[in-house]
Amino acid sequence: MRLWHTDLIEFLPKGQLLSQWRELNSVFAKEDKHILINYIYEYPKEDLYIYTKIVTDEMAKRGYKIRAFEKMNKYFANTTVEKPYPPYARHHNDEYLEICYFNLKEKYIRGQKDYEQLQYGNLEQFVDTKLRK
Repeated sequence: MRLWHTDLIEFLPKGQLLSQWRELNSVFAKEDKHILINYIYEYPKEDLYIYTKIVTDEMAKRGYKIRAFEKMNKYFANTTVEKPYPPYARHHNDEYLEICYFNLKEKYIRGQKDYEQLQYGNLEQFVDTKLRK
C-alpha cells in the first residue's frame, strides 16, 4: 500500500492510478494501517481530501469512470477545504519523490504492460527538472 507522491499522480501508469483509487477506498472504509501510509493520520483529514481530489481529477482527465463514491463521501462528510494546498508537505518531499520515482522506474524496466515509453519519458524529464535543478 502506498500513496504516491502528489507530484507524480499525473505520471502514473493506468495500473498504479486505478490501484491508488482502490487503496484510498480501503482507507475510507476501515482506516487501514500500513507502514507506508501511517503518516497520513498525522495530518488533518483535509490533506487526504485534497490528495483524493488530485487522484480523481487525474482519473477523470484520462476518461476513467469512477462507479462509486459512497465510501469517500461518507469518510469526508463534514470535511471542507477553504483553499487547496499541497497535501502531506512534510512527507511528500524530494526524498519521497525520488523513492516513488525509483519504484516506478523499476516497474518500467521490468516491462509493466501498461507503462508506455512516452509516459515514462515524461516522468524522467519531470524528476530530472525537479530534483536536479
